[in-house]
Parts: sequence; C-alpha cells; structure tokens
Amino acid sequence: MTTFAVALPVVARRNHRALWRAYALLAPLVLFLLLTFVGPIATLLWRGVADSELPDALPQTALALKQWDGRSAPDERLLRPFSADLQQVSAKELAGLARRLSYEAPQLRAMLATAKRGAANLDGSAQGFAALDPRWLENETWQSFKRASGPVGSYHLLSALDLKRDYNQGIVGKGEEGLYRSILLRTFAIAAATTLICVLLAFPLCAYLDRRTPRTRNLLLLLILLPFWTSILVRTTAWMVLLQDQGVVNTSLLYLGLIDSPLRLLYNRFGVILALVHVMLPFMVFPLLAAMQSSNRLLVQAAYSMGARPLFTFFRVYLPQVLPGLAAGALMVFIVTLGFYITPALIGGPGDQMISYYIAQFTTGTLNWGLASALGIVLLTVTTLLYLIQARLARGRSQGRH
Repeated sequence: MTTFAVALPVVARRNHRALWRAYALLAPLVLFLLLTFVGPIATLLWRGVADSELPDALPQTALALKQWDGRSAPDERLLRPFSADLQQVSAKELAGLARRLSYEAPQLRAMLATAKRGAANLDGSAQGFAALDPRWLENETWQSFKRASGPVGSYHLLSALDLKRDYNQGIVGKGEEGLYRSILLRTFAIAAATTLICVLLAFPLCAYLDRRTPRTRNLLLLLILLPFWTSILVRTTAWMVLLQDQGVVNTSLLYLGLIDSPLRLLYNRFGVILALVHVMLPFMVFPLLAAMQSSNRLLVQAAYSMGARPLFTFFRVYLPQVLPGLAAGALMVFIVTLGFYITPALIGGPGDQMISYYIAQFTTGTLNWGLASALGIVLLTVTTLLYLIQARLARGRSQGRH
C-alpha cells in the first residue's frame, strides 16, 4: 500500500511532463494557424467595419456628429467644431478623410480641399460656409460625414449589398441598380454551373473507375492528377491558346468544315466555365470515388434479387450510399470556385468577372480596403453558411441511418 502511494506522484509527474511535451509539439501548428488563418480573418473582419478616418482627422466634428440626429439642417453646432478642426488637421489626415468620403460623394474631395484653404477665414457661421460653397449647408453632405463618423460603422458592409443608411428613411438602396448584388449572383451562378458540370462528368467517370482493376484505376487517376499538379496560371494560358480565334479548336473545326468562321470561345462565360471545370474536376472525383468504393454492393444485389427496377435501385439503394461523397465534393468545388481570380480575369470578359476580381481591384487599385474587406466578409459568410448546412444535412442522414 505504501509503495503504491509513493508511486502515484511519480506517475502524475510523468503524465504531466508528457502532456507538456504534447503541447510543445502542437505549439508550432497553433502559431502557424494563428498567423496564417485566424490573423488574416480577424483583420478582414475588422477592416470591414473600421471607419476611423474622420475621427482621426476631425475629432471635434466627430463628437458633434454623434449628437446630431442626421435629419435636421446643419447649423453652428456642426460648423463651429468643423471650422476649428480644419485649422488643425494635417494634410495627410485630410487626404485620408477625403479619400474615404469620396467613396460615396466624390465632390467632397474638392469641397474639403477648398475649405482647408479658406479655413483661416471661416468663423463657423452658416453665412461663411454658404459663401464658400452652398453645399456645406445641405443635409446630404453632412449625412455623408455622419456615416463616416466611426470609428466603427456599417457603411462598407451595407455598400457591399448596395445599401446605405439614410437618417431620414432608414436603410435604402444606393441607386446603383444592384451592382455588387449582381456581381455576387454572377459569382454564385458561375460556381453553381461549374459544380453541376463537374458532378455530371465525375459521376460516370468514378463509376467506370470503381469497376476497374487497381492497376488500371491508379493509372487513370494519375492522368486525372497530372493537370492538378500543373500551375493554374499555366493551365489557364493553355486554354487561351486552345480557344482563341486562331487556336487549335477553331482551326480544327474550320479544317473539318464544321464551321465557316471562328467561334467566339474566349473572353466569354463559356470559356470561363470550361477552364474552371478543368481545374476543379479532381476535387470532385476523389471524394466521390472514395464513397463509391466504400459502398455496400451487396445491398444493390439484394435489391435486384428482390425484383427492384434499375432506376429504383439506383435512387433508393445506391445513391444514398454515395451521397455523402457527392455532397462533399460538390461543396468543395463550389466553395473553391467562389474565390477564383486568375481564370476569369484572363479568359472571361467584363461581364464574367467574379467577386474576387473586384476585391483585388479595391485592394490594389482604388485602395478601398473597407469595401474589399466587406465583400470578403459577405463571401466568407456565404461559404460558412453553406458548410453549416451541409454539415447539418450530413448529421441528419447519419442519425437517420442509426
């Protein structure tokens, strides 16, 4: 009994050291995930709601805007702190504020520059600002300021959905005929079409592979993987060579006499989807093939032996077994396709660009990081909801079988 009591602390210390060694081995992976996954997503979420240019440049004006209801006409309660801030703001801070306000009201850039030059002569009175520019006394001008009064706001998120906050009417459309909503719908339509075609191509291919010998199946899978190992940029460039007016496809069709003039296969939706299917097909093949190989063929034979028709057997016996792999592959293809940039940018026309193209434009072109992050948040939300729905359905099927 005494020996057992003495041995217990020794075992506990050994388990404690083993636990800390396990934590030490996991630490690099946790750090890597924090730096490459959690950190970028947190930055994306913050930039989507951050709106700090106006509070940084015009702190007194920001406080006055918080107290203003947004519906009444601007008066000296706004104009006086604004006049005081204009005399103290630096050129760099004013440039950042002008860029932010120009996203929704381009004329405010010039108005701010003019007001800064005449700031020494402004006393904060309505008459002084009216003489400078009558638009300073308009409600809509100061609504733009109030929407930017931050430091956290919903302007970018609402803009990603073609909406804005009007302090007289509430949440209203921006009057741009659903620009970003149409881009989102186009992105989902291209991803859905790519997923559907991949399913239609992968199902018979996987059924064929499932019935081959292991050696033949491995050889064919190697051929499927070869394009997967090639750079997406190289594959996209190859499609450009194949589909152009004087490319291999049009030249072959003209030589065979099947067409009289080259078909327009490049810079349109057809070329984009064709190239995307080529890239994404392996993502569909492997989970579906794994599901087919793990299916119970005895159930199919039992259904046939009991007189079930082929269609009934396929839909009621075989398909439910491979459906998890089919759903996993389709979800993977759809989610990855949503974020494609290179292929639509090189092969598609102006009406075929997906949401990632505009995110890149706002990030590197116009430097509108807020709107770029907001569009990324919308895309992240949609993909997360799709994953949760698929996980819920998979859990329901699993519970139904048990």
